[in-house]
Amino acid sequence: MASHKERMLAGELYLADDPEIVADAQRAALLMERFNTSSVSAPELRRQLLVELLGSVGDGVGVRPPFYCDLGYQISIGSGTFVNYGAIMLDVAPITIGADVQIGPNVQLLTPTHPTEPEPRRAKWEAAQPIVIGDNAWLGGGAIVLAGVTIGENTVVGAGAVVPRDLPSNVIAVGNPARIHRHLP
Repeated sequence: MASHKERMLAGELYLADDPEIVADAQRAALLMERFNTSSVSAPELRRQLLVELLGSVGDGVGVRPPFYCDLGYQISIGSGTFVNYGAIMLDVAPITIGADVQIGPNVQLLTPTHPTEPEPRRAKWEAAQPIVIGDNAWLGGGAIVLAGVTIGENTVVGAGAVVPRDLPSNVIAVGNPARIHRHLP
């Protein structure tokens, strides 16, 4: 039988209190603490901490603290991407962020899901679905992207929008739930 960490990585239901998952979360918490308290005058240290925390970090990536994640190693950030203050990336499933993406303050990328049935939820079962953000997308401040969502390249998500389903490339989407407001040339 697969461990809970193996089940989590496979996108199946798992229990988050599994010792392997807890150890990974503690590792991430220590690295986040160091990153979030690092000095703006130490950009090399900040980059080193991000490289150690995250699965991959492209050239020219900027992340402003505070930054929060579950595990870190399931997050991939493409070159030239900027992540503003207060980002929360719950990465129990992969989060893939393309190149030249702009992420506003207090954006949340939330891969976890929970059973809707009361008993499995009470027993603390959970699962997750990946999130993909295409190249040159812009997520406005306070936007929330839910589990399983792909946002296409060049797409703009308005401030405060909640994105429960995929968005195609080259659109502006706003609201809760996010709806396409207009298409970009």
